[in-house]
Amino acid sequence: MAKGSDIVALLTERQNLEQFRKKNWQGSFLEYLDLVAENPSIVRNAFQRCYDMILGYGVEQYEESREMRTHYRFFDDPLEGGRDAIFGLRDAQTSLVNALKSAANGYGIEKRVLLLHGPVGSSKSTMARLLKRGVERYSLQDEGALYSLGWVLPGDDNVHWCPMNEEPLHLIPDAQRAEVAERFNADAPALRYPVKITGDLCPYCRFMYNEALQQKGGDWGSVIKDIRVRRILLSEQDRVGIGTFQPKDEKNQDSTELTGDINYRKIAEFGTDSDPRAFNFDGEFNVANRGIVEFIEVLKLDVAFLYDLLGASQEHKVKPKKFAQTDIDEVILGHTNEPEYRRLQNNEFMEALRDRTVKIDVPYVTRLTDEIKIYEKDYNSERVKGKHIAPHTIEMAAMWAILTRLEEPKNANLTLMQKLKLYDGKSLPGFTEENVKELKSQTKREGMLGISPRYVQDKISNALVAHPDATSINPFMVMNQLEAGLKNHSLITSEEQRDHYRELLEVVKEEYENIVKNEVQRAIAADEEAMQRLCSNYIDNVKAYTQREKVKNKFTGQYEEPDERLMRSIEEKIDIPDSRKDDFRREIMNYIGALSIDGKRFDYKTNERLYKALQLKLFEDQKDSIKLTSLVSNVIDQDTQEKIDVVKGRLIRDYGYDDESATDVLNFVASIFARGDVKN
Repeated sequence: MAKGSDIVALLTERQNLEQFRKKNWQGSFLEYLDLVAENPSIVRNAFQRCYDMILGYGVEQYEESREMRTHYRFFDDPLEGGRDAIFGLRDAQTSLVNALKSAANGYGIEKRVLLLHGPVGSSKSTMARLLKRGVERYSLQDEGALYSLGWVLPGDDNVHWCPMNEEPLHLIPDAQRAEVAERFNADAPALRYPVKITGDLCPYCRFMYNEALQQKGGDWGSVIKDIRVRRILLSEQDRVGIGTFQPKDEKNQDSTELTGDINYRKIAEFGTDSDPRAFNFDGEFNVANRGIVEFIEVLKLDVAFLYDLLGASQEHKVKPKKFAQTDIDEVILGHTNEPEYRRLQNNEFMEALRDRTVKIDVPYVTRLTDEIKIYEKDYNSERVKGKHIAPHTIEMAAMWAILTRLEEPKNANLTLMQKLKLYDGKSLPGFTEENVKELKSQTKREGMLGISPRYVQDKISNALVAHPDATSINPFMVMNQLEAGLKNHSLITSEEQRDHYRELLEVVKEEYENIVKNEVQRAIAADEEAMQRLCSNYIDNVKAYTQREKVKNKFTGQYEEPDERLMRSIEEKIDIPDSRKDDFRREIMNYIGALSIDGKRFDYKTNERLYKALQLKLFEDQKDSIKLTSLVSNVIDQDTQEKIDVVKGRLIRDYGYDDESATDVLNFVASIFARGDVKN
């Protein structure tokens, strides 16, 4: 049993005092100038640090539709084990990073509000959370270090730190800033961002600076001797460099929440409410200085707030009560949903805000593989204890969600399910990557409508608790929950839409039938010895046929004509017409010959088409001997039961079922066969 002393010893051993000292560094203004000379990147602005932070996680280049794309590993949330990983949405991620890159280089985007726009549950908040947590961590690292200033007063041992954590170089007089920046840049010519000293002291520091100048007779050199500089660590919890604002109802909205308010207790001490020492610079814009501020549902802001937001974005200034315009340095990130954004477009009073926003669309995922990852993050064997999630359960739920978001294809020969598969990277006859690209270009609002991942997650959760006696949940349990919930879904606006979603569930059920029939077929046909015998028999006959020879009958010892019936029974399983049988047989023999030349042996598993044909043929030959349809009756003989147990064991071993879900899927497929619904 662990003792308290053991735990204390473990934690003491793991602490890093050197890192603690680095993160809590304090020094003089002169020492800070030496730090800047050594590493000018510490004076980067908020956009530059945010962009560099994302690049610090690394990038991957990949090809999509014959175009090179960039994946930013930051959005995989690697440091948190993928807890907030964003799957898919590559276009949204690229748009956001490009906007930050433009702002970092001063191309104009730094004067805009970055507005994440999309339907509910499309990962807008997750993106914002990743960015806030990212800049927090970045400030803890040596490459992300940043600093602020404080004042030492005569007879006072305490340091009075800047309430807005501003850049210490603001102390340099305007007339000398260009020359100072030029000297820093001359010493580091390869800088990504040349040093620029912009922004004035905040009202508090300006007051303290002027007081110190008076006391020192205008001697700037003497003033800075009483300046202290410290490293600051951005933290949302401590309200340092990261702010979050969520609008309340209009009656309770107060602009002081953004720009700070008077501290009435200190008015008596300092004699006036216009003394900056009697002011709390604790509004969200104030505390977010040097970092990032998030506006949740930004378009619900009262009009009075919008003036503060417009000034903060365009001019990088805010107006605290009783004080002059105050400089800020922060990324302003807002997010909004579709109805709120439509209201913005239709409101002429919001024209100024529309002109100062960069809209970044964050739609729902439209790629099945990515949607599956969203659910598997929460519903997996590690997170779900005591319940087995049967194969395809998550996949079918994700498939339905994707179908609700896709627009009907304009190509009459393409179904919505086929479109889903093309989007997921599957190949279909007659369709190329260019066709897929064209399909996407024809859509107008694909991914901006449909079912939210949250709805699907809720219904998977319901399915997990709705069957307490079951050891596993299967696709039908989840699909029943999905369908039942449509009746009271608050975001479905018409009965027509509700019916459409129900029809799509039927499409998914049909796809599931095809998948599990195929799995059971393969499990039945997974007799390696029988498969090898069938393959050898087929190859012997094909060889004799192509070389115009006869085949020796293993039982009679007589030479006979190649078994045309056997060969065609296999070839028909993969739709080889009679007119092309000779081509296919020669293709097989050429393939075997090429392997022989390279010194390799033929394995039927390496030829996908032949492997599939052999599986289907073996299934057809064995299904009657197994009598799978007898599963739907109450009486099964011992021989049949043994064969069924073998098939069940293969489903468990090869496809991820447990005993209960394997029994369920065998019963389901048996009921299909009992109806005579057998896929040839």
